[in-house]
Amino acid sequence: MKLKTLIAAVAGGIILMNASNVMAQDIDVSVIAKASMMKRSSVEELKDDTRVFNVDKNIAVFKVVFQNRYGFDLAGHLYLPENFDGSRKYRALVISGPFGAVKEQSSGLYAQEMARRGFVTVAFDPSTTGESSGIRRNMGSPEIFTEDYSAAVDFISNLDFVDADRIGAVGICGLSGMAITAASNDVRIKAVVTSAMYDMSESISDHYQGAYYTAQQRELVKSHLAKMRDAEAKSGEAIRGAHELGVDADGNIQTFDKMFPDSLPEDADPVSKDFFGYYIQRAYHPRAINSNTSAWDSTTAYGFFNFSLMNDIKELSPRPLLLITGDKAHSKYFSDNVYKAASSPKELIVVKGATHADLYDQMDKIPFDRIEGFFTENLK
Repeated sequence: MKLKTLIAAVAGGIILMNASNVMAQDIDVSVIAKASMMKRSSVEELKDDTRVFNVDKNIAVFKVVFQNRYGFDLAGHLYLPENFDGSRKYRALVISGPFGAVKEQSSGLYAQEMARRGFVTVAFDPSTTGESSGIRRNMGSPEIFTEDYSAAVDFISNLDFVDADRIGAVGICGLSGMAITAASNDVRIKAVVTSAMYDMSESISDHYQGAYYTAQQRELVKSHLAKMRDAEAKSGEAIRGAHELGVDADGNIQTFDKMFPDSLPEDADPVSKDFFGYYIQRAYHPRAINSNTSAWDSTTAYGFFNFSLMNDIKELSPRPLLLITGDKAHSKYFSDNVYKAASSPKELIVVKGATHADLYDQMDKIPFDRIEGFFTENLK
């Protein structure tokens, strides 16, 4: 006989009373929804599954929506461990990134794998991106994206089967800085892991290892941004931005509107090949900014010029930090710099042979055993 999920009403909510080996498809979505104590949230079946990684059918996943304190509705995927038992109190993780990606890509892969290892997880799209709300689309904001992590904690900590005192955060690539910043001030986040870290405030305002703008060039970029704002004010319409803003030797603004060309030349640089291999070849998704050769809103840079994500790095302690990078990752210096700036407890893992994008989805290179051990130790 097929195992049935028994529902028992208890003080404070409804929990699942399951025998062991209950399959993912046996978990009733209505029971999971009733287990949520967050008013501005919902849990539904995941009907349109567009995930671009190998899906583990033994891991139950549900579509969730929860609201941040600015009123944005964030779309996420809630993952439950195999042999889920609703009478337990699980460790939980909130996960997002990379910058310009969606929950159906790398963050979902991390969420599924950590659920397979016994954690309740939620992968979510930051505000204005993917399936999350926002009249202005693709408006990157370090402050709002940081708030989104706390909103994810609001949601996951209010599930009856989650231990609210054992919640961690994972930031991948450009969402790493937001995860660290959120944990620096939101004490409900007890431990943080970053993978393939990018500090987007530094990257956008100063680019690669400080080589993007001189002080004079930065003023030219600010003038360009001011013109974009004025044009938007006059037209009432959002203006599509550029993936990069540059200044040539003659002081002219250069805009690079596409993340990638239609195809890469054979002599393309290694970083372009690394990103192209992931966003176009291995994990294309039509809602991902980076896959769809679209761009962030033209005034996105303002937030990152105004808001330094690492200002509160010293406030992270005593919450532990694990940074993961690759020895072939062009972004390695971001992790190195944050490791130097952060107070203990902290740890840096450098994966031999790993490029930046390898840490998005290459299961033989992402050190999930170390991630599991870190959170098991620090979410006691």
